[in-house]
Amino acid sequence: MKTCPDRESALLLLKKYNQEPFHIRHALTVEGVMRWYANELGFQEDADFWATAGLLHDIDFERWPDQHCQKAPELLAEIDASPELVHAVCSHGYGICSDVEPTAEMEKVLFAADELTGLIGAAAKMRPSKSVRDMEVKSLNKKFKDKKFAAGCSRDVIRTGAERLGWPLPELMEKTILAMRSCEDEINIAMAPLENH
Repeated sequence: MKTCPDRESALLLLKKYNQEPFHIRHALTVEGVMRWYANELGFQEDADFWATAGLLHDIDFERWPDQHCQKAPELLAEIDASPELVHAVCSHGYGICSDVEPTAEMEKVLFAADELTGLIGAAAKMRPSKSVRDMEVKSLNKKFKDKKFAAGCSRDVIRTGAERLGWPLPELMEKTILAMRSCEDEINIAMAPLENH
């Protein structure tokens, strides 16, 4: 079983360096998605570790966008993050802003799902339900192919992520939609005080 900081310290660290509701929502989403994947892929005993990597993966992005994944180790040291956790966080920027390669299954999932949650979140906002509950892979795929939609979400990274996992792209999409469904209500409750002021 991999050790990781308790959630309270991880969340406090996140909020110390991230004030934008958008970034906090993204961190909570990737945390929930990673927990779902850990349970789904047979890594239940490491679900907290997977979730913590998801929660803290963008720890340095809001304040130091030009040093994304470079500044992270220094910030993670504040909560005595294990070398494994630091490696996981830094590996999600592989080939973009980091030369730390995602090698463990968890790192490959984080790399693949991180960018995709952004695309799914943007697509959900366009739906009458504003939710992923009724989203299908087919409609997500249309958005994926429309390069103007959520242009900031790199399709190349999502494709590379699916390839690294050895999954067809629709499988990655379907699983990540299910993962986001699993935590959507909880996140909406957590975000309400920050987004509705």
